[in-house]
Amino acid sequence: MVVPQQVLLRDAMRRLNMTRDVFADRIGCRRRTLDSWLLPDESSEYRATPEVVRRFVAEILSNHPDANEYTQSAYSEVAHIGGHGGRINHLLSVDQFTRDSVEELFVLADVMQPIARRQKVTRVLEGAVLANLFFEASTRTRISFGAAFCRLGGSVCDTTGFTFSSMAKGESIYDTSRVVSGYVDAIVVRHPEKGSVAEFARATNIPVVNGGDGPGEHPSQALLDLYTIQREFSGLGKLIDGAHIAMVGDLKYGRTVHSLIKLLSLYRGLKFTLISPTALEMPAEIVEVVSRNGHVVELSNSPARSLADADILYATRIQKERFTEEAIDGYGTDFEVNQKLVNTACKKDVVIMHPLPRDSRPESHDLSTDLNADSRLAIFRQTDNGIPVRMAIFAKLLGVDKLVQRSMKDVTWVTPANIGPDDSLPDVDES
Repeated sequence: MVVPQQVLLRDAMRRLNMTRDVFADRIGCRRRTLDSWLLPDESSEYRATPEVVRRFVAEILSNHPDANEYTQSAYSEVAHIGGHGGRINHLLSVDQFTRDSVEELFVLADVMQPIARRQKVTRVLEGAVLANLFFEASTRTRISFGAAFCRLGGSVCDTTGFTFSSMAKGESIYDTSRVVSGYVDAIVVRHPEKGSVAEFARATNIPVVNGGDGPGEHPSQALLDLYTIQREFSGLGKLIDGAHIAMVGDLKYGRTVHSLIKLLSLYRGLKFTLISPTALEMPAEIVEVVSRNGHVVELSNSPARSLADADILYATRIQKERFTEEAIDGYGTDFEVNQKLVNTACKKDVVIMHPLPRDSRPESHDLSTDLNADSRLAIFRQTDNGIPVRMAIFAKLLGVDKLVQRSMKDVTWVTPANIGPDDSLPDVDES
């Protein structure tokens, strides 16, 4: 099997923990030459990697003593998704990952990119059926999981809300899970109660994926967020190790940040600035885990005074639907992430992210639409990355990850060069 050159080179930079500049120097080429090798095949500036370079990269990896020495998870009980000891049935938490298994998944996501970009098709899951069981509102996660499964050749059955489920008649989670398992080959579940998706998983041997369990976790969102950070940093010549990550908003109920901060803690020497009203701070047990992993954690109630050195500004929506007795006093215009705040408080190369949906109503003080034309806004690149990452998750869980590359064929329909009217191809060096 011939590994695409973009996958080979990205994997090598990850495993060697090198920026593009350092890696280009190591393999004896100019940075712009390396950039041309990393561009998508359809780019007019794309160049094929000489075979001697491929052999040299392989030789460097085989002789490098630290190529596979990553910081490991702080969690004592981990099950590697598709890792050593055989594949696992379920994806319930980011606690299942080590840095090695994250990187392995991301290599597979790179392989999926041509399919996600509508350049290639595969049918490795032909005949397989996915049940999307969403008992809570969703647009991106539900459609993204469904599209990812379909792009691997499978088909999807959807249920949305309790009203259209037998749970409205009093059926238990166990019975629902066991019954649905007789119909389908994989299940994605979103449920408003923390721990509920684990209950679904206990009732079946069919793969279950956590699409969000109340204020608990959202592991696939965290994986696509981390994948996005890695790709954005690759273009900026940065490494995740040593980065400064600022998280702004509802950190108490924002399950995306709960999962993401734990995944990021697998890396080395990070600084986290957690910015929120006192009533909506990150749960203490998560802060403790991150701190125990050797990272710096600072709490703040003021975005304007806390963003100066941040490499990532990750904004979140206020989760009012999960409030019990909390008040959002003090969550005013100071917490709105807008053009003025970014221009005055942030570095010029900050990457702005948000799990979406963002609340665009004036009183929400969420991520402002006045940043839409700012190239530092990565939210749509972030959502686009959900497809290859979720394809990789399904391929791992269903054991077809080794079949994808050799099964690809060219698409037969006309596809746009860019998904959105203002999009540009990723990884283009503007310097």
